[in-house]
Amino acid sequence: MTEQTAQEMLELAHSLFERMITQQQAKVLRLAREAVPNIGPEDLRNAHDFPELKEHPTFEYEDGILAGLISAQIALRAEIKGRLPNHPPPAF
Repeated sequence: MTEQTAQEMLELAHSLFERMITQQQAKVLRLAREAVPNIGPEDLRNAHDFPELKEHPTFEYEDGILAGLISAQIALRAEIKGRLPNHPPPAF
């Protein structure tokens, strides 16, 4: 894989994953606010602090999808970068 091809793939994947992740974050926040009306986006990083979310019928499922999307984004980025030929370290 050439560096140019890798860069094009990274840009395409980044754009796609960012749209999907942003949409899923909004969905997770909307569901969380059904159980805890004043919860904020930062609070979702510690969702286990809110027992009401455990009782919500779909929150954990949708939160898991969000975590999967983020993991897939990172994995794809690592895979593409891992296929690039090694470059010599910069000379000092």
